[in-house]
Amino acid sequence: MASGTVCRLLPRPVARVLGGACRALSKKAKKAGKRLSAEPAASSASAKPGSRGGAAGGTGVAGNIVMTLNNVSKRVPGRALLDGVSLSFLHGAKIGVLGANGAGKSTLLKVIAGIDREVDGDVWLKPGLTLGYLHQEPQLDASKDALANVLDGVRDKYELVRRYDQIATEMGGAGADVDALIGEQAEVADRIDALNCWDIVRDVQSAMRNLKCPSDSSDVTTLSGGERRRVALCRLLLSQPDVLLLDEPTNHLDASSVAWLEGFLSAYPGAVLAVTHDRYFLENIAGWILEVQRGQALPYHTNYSGWLRAKAVREAQRERQEDAHSRHMARELEWISQAARGGQRKGRARIAAFERAAAASSAADMSRKLESGAIVIVPGPRLGANVLELVGASKARGERTLFDGLSLRLEAGDVLGVVGANGSGKSTLLRLIDGSEAPDAGEIRLGATVQLAHVSQSRGGLTASNTVYEEISEGQDLIAIGADGCLNARAYVSSFNLRGPAQEKKVGLLSGGERGRVHLAKALKSGCNLLLLDEPTNDLDVDTLRSLEEALSEYDGSAVVVSHDRWFLDRVCTHLLLLHEDGRTTFFAGSWGEYEAHVARAARGTGDGVDAELAHLSEAALSAARTAGRRGI
Repeated sequence: MASGTVCRLLPRPVARVLGGACRALSKKAKKAGKRLSAEPAASSASAKPGSRGGAAGGTGVAGNIVMTLNNVSKRVPGRALLDGVSLSFLHGAKIGVLGANGAGKSTLLKVIAGIDREVDGDVWLKPGLTLGYLHQEPQLDASKDALANVLDGVRDKYELVRRYDQIATEMGGAGADVDALIGEQAEVADRIDALNCWDIVRDVQSAMRNLKCPSDSSDVTTLSGGERRRVALCRLLLSQPDVLLLDEPTNHLDASSVAWLEGFLSAYPGAVLAVTHDRYFLENIAGWILEVQRGQALPYHTNYSGWLRAKAVREAQRERQEDAHSRHMARELEWISQAARGGQRKGRARIAAFERAAAASSAADMSRKLESGAIVIVPGPRLGANVLELVGASKARGERTLFDGLSLRLEAGDVLGVVGANGSGKSTLLRLIDGSEAPDAGEIRLGATVQLAHVSQSRGGLTASNTVYEEISEGQDLIAIGADGCLNARAYVSSFNLRGPAQEKKVGLLSGGERGRVHLAKALKSGCNLLLLDEPTNDLDVDTLRSLEEALSEYDGSAVVVSHDRWFLDRVCTHLLLLHEDGRTTFFAGSWGEYEAHVARAARGTGDGVDAELAHLSEAALSAARTAGRRGI
């Protein structure tokens, strides 16, 4: 805490009331309320998943509704991002928002927040309630340091506690009107009790520490994008709005910060809508999944794994319908063949109907294939026995040691996941491997047949004047795969959710997420056999993430992956490397799930020769973070 800003808090037993999370109600409104001002409309029965109206948190009385969307539509050239969406939310609902990139998830949050008002329909927020929104590119006050920006979220509470402390000091001054000061202090104490903010200074310090915010006095104009987001997230969480809208809240957070955030939100008394690709986060926090697709917002009363099961049921139903349709088409085709041989003229109308149905079926098939196109990693030369070896590698930044004497070996087919706090040296390690930086000591050895591709967080090396298609395809309509195979370039580009008009967009006009996908697409078509991926899951939607996971699981080469996405690490990694903040490293042979089980055994003292300190560094730290978050600190 910056000098001169810490209050002397007098001991006082104050109960922290977090409140119980209520189930949210989603009923289609029958009458429109005025945007952010009118009373909510009467509600019909809750819509079932897949219907036009939808649930966003469960069932309950209308008095618990905090927000309603009534027949909301948002169009952009060529399509509707939102098409007649009707939703209601109850106090306490925890809702994860899923959908493909460009489906309208962020647009939905902006419409709810009142930032995007160029829409049809109505958005109603219950009078007297507050709403907070975390932008993907948050704004900070450049005239204030990091601490002052965070305090803006709790300014009234902070000033009350500060005034209480000042009164105690003033009472000891010469000529003080003690009676008046005692009366004022009692009034201030009552207001602090009502707001439950006696511990506000401790809460600010704890939140900044757990979210790994920069130092209190940091100049926010010099902060990285990730540091700015952590400051903005901290400010928003501490302000505790009644409705909390979060757009990719786990981006730029390490594992312990995500664990703390999960604990905080699980105990959060208000409604939470979070757009995120972090599937562990969705699994642990969400009581509802809201899937945005083709202009609709479809609710599911479940967490992420339950949504996957529901989606599998839907896909099976669709396949059965397609099988029945295919059998019908085959029977029609057989009849048409017989009719043609027999010269029957009465069947012309039936033939024409068949042709129309066949054309529609073909178009639908192509559309489905385009939407679910799998990511392909173009293979490189076959790897030899030696792929990557680090021998006593050390690296420091100034006086801080990132890692010291690191030794490990990677073989063909290995996927190494690198995990650590922000600033622990993960990206630096990748730069040592690709040769753009040298170790301070030790060696980095690459096999003779290694061809390397590096997807860095900078997402640089792109030509601004190129279109997306030109940048990825390099002007070639076909992408070579081996000696004889090839892949349609436009289909390849589409598999990264860059379809249609998006392929003709200039690279210089792309968002950060779009640049990341272009960079990833270029790397995966380069014919490499050693991939270095720095946070590849950032800005990917869930479907693209699963496709990337499948591609990596089938990849014959090796990879080193820096990621905070625990679900991703569990699915693709064969080994893990943990970089600790004190410069020590932990190497583990296995996936993230196996590592967590290993740590749990160590914590119970049942592991076979397991390093007890490993349990302390991992299980205890994550458990403490979750507990701290649940306490709201």
